[in-house]
Amino acid sequence: MRRDEIEEMRALPLFDGVGPAHVEAMLRASFLQRFPAHVELAREGDPADFLHVIVDGQIEMYSAYRDRETTISVIGPGHSFIAAAVILDQIYLKSARALLPSRVLLIPAEAVRRSFGEDAAFARALALELAGAYRGVVRELKNQKLRSSLERLANWLLTRDAETGRSGRFTLPFDKKVLASRLGMAPEVLSRSIAALIPYSVSVSGPAITIGDHDALVRLAQPSPTIDDSLG
Repeated sequence: MRRDEIEEMRALPLFDGVGPAHVEAMLRASFLQRFPAHVELAREGDPADFLHVIVDGQIEMYSAYRDRETTISVIGPGHSFIAAAVILDQIYLKSARALLPSRVLLIPAEAVRRSFGEDAAFARALALELAGAYRGVVRELKNQKLRSSLERLANWLLTRDAETGRSGRFTLPFDKKVLASRLGMAPEVLSRSIAALIPYSVSVSGPAITIGDHDALVRLAQPSPTIDDSLG
């Protein structure tokens, strides 16, 4: 990487408080790459050669089995992905692809493990990342098992509205096929669920969403602080 890129990468949350020598060693061995949309960054079953840190863009984590595929999560700048596989020196349990043009820092797995064992601040940063990912998995498991497809959609809309300023108007951050997979439903089920929200004053026009009666949608969704992080 160029010197200016290294200086930019130093500001990533992952390196907050980490010893300068360890940051320098990791960044000197790393690659900063640009990926166009729809390009695969990591493949399920492959060895974890790099820790990926999103600098900008949007990455979809997904998994496939036989002829089926599901979106596990969608993550953005500042987050790393598949850290557990890197620390344990195991294979990836999920795949990753860019939903938008993205810049991603690739830190060699061996450099990550070395700094993890030698720098307490870096170990803490990775532990926080792993803890956040674990809690996200638990929340998603509860969301999938305890709610209907309509309730999952209603809560996702409330969460997205909260993330975009609670104006009641926002644009889908990815296409509806990805949203359906993210919510654990077939595209046709998503279409029926969207239609079922009309009585609750939710209108959908292409990627544009309008929540006309926030309180009505809350009564349907019944958000929970132990499932819906940003709503709790």
